[in-house]
Amino acid sequence: MNNIIQLLPDHVANQIAAGEVVQRPASVIKELLENSIDAHSGRIQVVIKDAGKTLIQVIDDGAGMSITDARMSFERHATSKIKIADDLFALRTKGFRGEALASIAAIAHVELKTKTDNEEVGTCIKIEGSKISAQDACVTPKGTCISVKNLFYNIPARRNFLKSDNVETRHIIDEFQRVALAHPDISFSLTHNGNELFQLPAANHRQRITNILGGKTNEKLVPVEEDTGIVKISGFVGKPEFAKKSRGEQFFFVNNRFIKSPYLNHAVVASFEGLLKDKSYPSYFLYLDVDPKTIDINIHPTKTEIKFDDEHALYAILKSAIKHALGQFNVAPILDFDRDSELDTPYNYQSKQASAPQIEVDRNFNPFQSENSARSYNPSNSGYRREKPAEWESLYSGLESQSTADVDVRQIEFESEEVTGNLFAGKEDEIEKSTFQLHKKYIISTLKSGILVIDQHRAHTRILYEELLKNITVSAAVSQQLLFPLKLQFNHQEMEMLQEIKESLEQTGFIFSSFDKDEVEISGIPTLISESEVEILLEQLIADFEKDVPDNGFSQTDLLSKSLANSMAVRSGTMLNSAEQQHIVNRLFACKEPALSPSNRTIFTTLSIEELDKKFA
Repeated sequence: MNNIIQLLPDHVANQIAAGEVVQRPASVIKELLENSIDAHSGRIQVVIKDAGKTLIQVIDDGAGMSITDARMSFERHATSKIKIADDLFALRTKGFRGEALASIAAIAHVELKTKTDNEEVGTCIKIEGSKISAQDACVTPKGTCISVKNLFYNIPARRNFLKSDNVETRHIIDEFQRVALAHPDISFSLTHNGNELFQLPAANHRQRITNILGGKTNEKLVPVEEDTGIVKISGFVGKPEFAKKSRGEQFFFVNNRFIKSPYLNHAVVASFEGLLKDKSYPSYFLYLDVDPKTIDINIHPTKTEIKFDDEHALYAILKSAIKHALGQFNVAPILDFDRDSELDTPYNYQSKQASAPQIEVDRNFNPFQSENSARSYNPSNSGYRREKPAEWESLYSGLESQSTADVDVRQIEFESEEVTGNLFAGKEDEIEKSTFQLHKKYIISTLKSGILVIDQHRAHTRILYEELLKNITVSAAVSQQLLFPLKLQFNHQEMEMLQEIKESLEQTGFIFSSFDKDEVEISGIPTLISESEVEILLEQLIADFEKDVPDNGFSQTDLLSKSLANSMAVRSGTMLNSAEQQHIVNRLFACKEPALSPSNRTIFTTLSIEELDKKFA
């Protein structure tokens, strides 16, 4: 039998490794930023073009590399971070596998310029598809500048899997924010197609969070501090009233490395029990410092998952720390609801000595004296003061009694109890009651062959979905003007998302007066929603767009219509009168697809007479 096992060529092995390390342009930025941080940089600049597909450039002022190190950095499994396997359990650095630069160089055109502090000239290396095309001396400042051009140029299939520029840019911003939040002592900047998206000066954790998410974020944060032998916890959680409809503002950092941990996330959510609205998620920025020997960060290629030695203790400590922080800053309710908060002892009084109160006593007081003589005592230094009784009888002096018989009852006007406004035309009594509501969830209607059962929320969602699609397509929506414009705050990423769908929102009836850096002003809204629902509706819309980012205009319109329809539709548990029930039934069967909701779920079902007869057979 012939031998069939053979070694893969280096360029094939590199491209396979690149599939694990480089999934999209954001993966390249993450790896390059981590290398710059490990080089002890004080300032890092990121420049991208066409969402990183054309150019990704990372410039730092770190230690730089020698000629030999610059050449070796592109070899597979070449690293300065570890030498033996045990070093994996004592890591304080970011990258350690030695695969990042080799994988990136295998699928792009890479140019590296680097210089150490004690060298007069630097080194410039150019690589195309793992092959070094040039290596020369060059003039460059201290640090490293690496440019990655034409990503996936030699793997067209991988390039075709990349999403639109808006989607890829959003992933890049996500990775950039994670690294920037973990290292507030380093200055960061991000530029896309010549536009500066972020300029973050060196600061503390609170200032860095505020600089990234907007100035209004500062008032939403509650500090969390806990130091134990197992873990040191610091950071912030958001106040419950500012909880989001999405999980966008949830960050865990372990030894300054961003991680994803559903287990620890459950601990945070559990500590907010009873404080959050339904389907709302708390914001948190938590930094955990643990002994590197107690964690394994080598269980996932992207290094975003970590295995802890004692997860149960960590869970309990984290939950307790957040509960303590919420209670300490009067965010969580207390058991004694009648307690006066003004009687609380301030924290700066904890070391203050107590002083004896001064008591004033009337030494001339005699209880056996008459009441008038006792009342005459009123020294200036006493708080005793007796007011004269109010002469309330004088209020009625001069009024003549009037008999109720003189009042003409027919002249009295009574306030009408009739409801003037009605959502649907016509009176309820004039509508034939051919429908009724079951458990405030289903609408029951009769058919010639049996009965019809309709899910009221899904039916209304289908009606609104088709109406919104039509309004966006033909721009026929009607707006209601607000007497006082609404001003809503969003972070940078949410504002970018609203800018993308602004035109479609205006075609549904929204009117935007202004778009600032972190605030939007709305002067008109669709007639189908109320002013109080606008903020909730937009938050849900942004959350839906974060989960399912559309690639083109049609997908964007479809997702926008689905999200708005689902938010505006009547909910299960809402009582409907006969007119409203009949309105939903009539409008549903006027739709193009009355049987399925926008999310492809069944809207109604029928029960025939034959099926009913079988039940009683």
